[in-house]
Amino acid sequence: MDQFLTDEFWQKVYERSTTWVIETVPALALIFVLLFITLALYRFLVSKLKNIILKRTHASHTESREEKEKRVNTLINILRQAGGIVIWVIFILILLRQVNLDIGPILASAGILGLAVGFGAQELVRDFISGFFMLLENQVRAGDVAIINGQGGLVEEIALRTITLRDFSGVVHIFQNGKINTLANMTKEWSAAVFDVGIAYKENTDKVREVMKRVGEELKNDPEFTDKINEPLEIFGVDNWGDSAVTIKARFKTKPGQQWTVGREYKGRLKKAFDEEHIEIPFPHRTIYWGDEINPLRLKLNQSKQKEEETEDNK
Repeated sequence: MDQFLTDEFWQKVYERSTTWVIETVPALALIFVLLFITLALYRFLVSKLKNIILKRTHASHTESREEKEKRVNTLINILRQAGGIVIWVIFILILLRQVNLDIGPILASAGILGLAVGFGAQELVRDFISGFFMLLENQVRAGDVAIINGQGGLVEEIALRTITLRDFSGVVHIFQNGKINTLANMTKEWSAAVFDVGIAYKENTDKVREVMKRVGEELKNDPEFTDKINEPLEIFGVDNWGDSAVTIKARFKTKPGQQWTVGREYKGRLKKAFDEEHIEIPFPHRTIYWGDEINPLRLKLNQSKQKEEETEDNK
């Protein structure tokens, strides 16, 4: 009897396994094939959409080509990630249904769990909403140089929840979108290299402005820098009277992100030009007063030095 039950049991197992292999395995294989086809087709459609958007945006002259490409790339990356998540969720539900699992309770549980998580994950929802409006309003794009909450660096990645920033030292900073209080984009549409040039009070400001303008024109006409500069040098005039210098403010409008390269080159050339024209770039001077005794003390030192010189002449 035990042998009969054992044989009957394994016979049923064999029949069910054979049926499952014949009926279910091909269906699962087909589902996986359709999944990869759907993902490939979705990536293809997203790429086509990207090209169409780029062509339409290039027809507009409100932004530079680089600015448009950065904005489109950021939005396309978000669209690609969101679409991929939706496709995978649908695939998992179909897969569960195919293996005879009732997905009704799963969907109901997911709804209840989502409601519970929604109450407990308000910060996460806030991050997603903030990220959505940040992208919608075109505040910052991947590839921009920005200052977020006082930390500056290159924006490497923008997601709906976080922004990844890498500073000049290579340190990666990750900010939650909902906790971004201040955001300053330093490379949107155009940038500026601003100069506060300090000169001595004895210098002729008109002459200094002429030298600054000449150096600016030379830099603008340099083939290496002409494509990095949007407009000629703007000299705004005397901006401040400091403790030891008169400050003249000027500015170069540059391509996004080129303000540092242009600024360093201009400062180097201006220093050489000031040296050639004997224009003094002052540094802080410090005078020490010893009260009312300073004049007698200086007089005694001068008289002592004069007596020593007269003694040497007499010898």
